[in-house]
Amino acid sequence: MKQEFYYPSKDGRTKIHAIEWIPEGEVTAVLQICHGMVEYIDRYDEFARFLNENGYYVVGHDHLGHGQSVVSEDKLGFFHESKGNACVIGDIHYLRKFIQKKYPDVPYFMLGHSMGSFLLRQYIGLYGNGIAGAIVMGTGSKSDFILAVGKLVCRISAFVKGWEYRSNLVNSMAFGGFNKKFAHETTGSNWLSRNPVNAQNYAKDPLCNFVFTVNAYYQMFCGIQAVNRQERNEKVPKTLPIFFVAGKGDPVGNFGKSVENIYKNYKSCGIQDVSIKLYEKDRHEILNEVDRRIVFEDLLRWMEKRKNR
Repeated sequence: MKQEFYYPSKDGRTKIHAIEWIPEGEVTAVLQICHGMVEYIDRYDEFARFLNENGYYVVGHDHLGHGQSVVSEDKLGFFHESKGNACVIGDIHYLRKFIQKKYPDVPYFMLGHSMGSFLLRQYIGLYGNGIAGAIVMGTGSKSDFILAVGKLVCRISAFVKGWEYRSNLVNSMAFGGFNKKFAHETTGSNWLSRNPVNAQNYAKDPLCNFVFTVNAYYQMFCGIQAVNRQERNEKVPKTLPIFFVAGKGDPVGNFGKSVENIYKNYKSCGIQDVSIKLYEKDRHEILNEVDRRIVFEDLLRWMEKRKNR
């Protein structure tokens, strides 16, 4: 059964839109999903229904400034002027605490994709205790220098045109090179997926086609800087299982190289159970690829092995 609900955002004015997928029988585990940038939680419907068939309760929300978590359409791609990153993390935590009260006696897993992976990596350094496992999907890295330049351009743009300005320059800095390898294909979204139906659906979806404001970019860059700090990663509980998954054709993770480096970094922090799997032909959205059922099964198998630890 699929149900929608709302809860108050940490920004103090927005109602956060959430969806829960409830299995017919006994709930044996919970998975909370943190979606990526310029998308929304209902795009995870097929994966959620698959997990329902295996006894998992699945929940997730539209991040602030995404999907239906906006006070008006012009707030798509806007977080909060001064505390955007903290508000988005706070909204994730609110949902977790709310759902854990409903299902206090079953393992609680979390999954973050793309922007959601950077948020989840921050989150487990702050609130990692009590989680049965974290799936970090489609993640990557940016150097502190690049992030500092990006933040400076955002601040200059905001000074001239305000924090709600949508800068093609900043957007190009963030996404510009992603489709370069796939430019011969039909849409500008082919870096997302080798599944042409998925790439075309994304390109046509109005909730996947807005440009981030300089506010949201600035706040996201702050969040990525946070996970670049070794001291933040050292705060992740050593007993928390972490599974890094990505497509080997994903430009966000530098075609697997950045993901492997991040995996090694977390192992060096002394985390006891860190795994990695790169899908040879897949790109960014591995849950929407042509071989997605293999990915579904792999993620389920990984969680099943860690349910009763």
